[in-house]
Amino acid sequence: MKIGIIGAGNIGATLARKLAASGHEVKLANSKGPETIRDIAFRAGATAVSKEEAVRDVQVIVLSIPFGNYPELAELFRGVGKDVVVIDTSNYYPFRDGAIARVDGGVPESVWVSEQIGRPLVKAWNAVLATTLAEKGLPAGTDGRIAIPVSGDDPKAKAVAVKLVEATGFDGLDAGPLMESWRQQPGTPAYCTELAAVELKEALQSADRSRAANDRDSLIKEFMAAGASLTHDEIVARNRAGTAVTKPRIV
Repeated sequence: MKIGIIGAGNIGATLARKLAASGHEVKLANSKGPETIRDIAFRAGATAVSKEEAVRDVQVIVLSIPFGNYPELAELFRGVGKDVVVIDTSNYYPFRDGAIARVDGGVPESVWVSEQIGRPLVKAWNAVLATTLAEKGLPAGTDGRIAIPVSGDDPKAKAVAVKLVEATGFDGLDAGPLMESWRQQPGTPAYCTELAAVELKEALQSADRSRAANDRDSLIKEFMAAGASLTHDEIVARNRAGTAVTKPRIV
């Protein structure tokens, strides 16, 4: 497939590398211009382009930019065909993105993003840490393969996203419509907890909307206080403990 990725950070660049390695034709863009990411794109097996070129003549567009920047993309999507699948990988953190009243009031993150860019989208790859995405993918059918939730309203678009998730080394799990995508947002048991498909399905079902924002904020404060002292596995463990239905005591 022809895929355009906007955002060349840890998630966007890793997706470019993995999707290119799977045989897809990938264009990679950022907000500063192609000359600033030529080396990143080259190492990923992608082509560095402007964001305007990234959405042209493609079948899939992956958005991996800071959450608060989505309103800036509205004009970019005016000429994008309705048959192009758009996938959002972002997450909302008020300390970083600034307070967004509609999201704070309960509108799921990717529903808000859809409103900003004026078109339907699928939410995927948001509930996975950058190290998990880069290093923990496994071939299909392998025991212990991590699953990633995929939410969206269009069955065909969601099926495309699931196939691409599979191509990056993870089981793609249909997590329902976009209005239910709050179940895979920060502060929920499905978020960055490295679960297999059966476990992930249970985690999505057990999510408690009333406590998700508090759990998100408590965890990010904990991670910021710890700085670089936590290992990847410790971060995953704390995500699991901090969002568990019955929270264990951390000693």
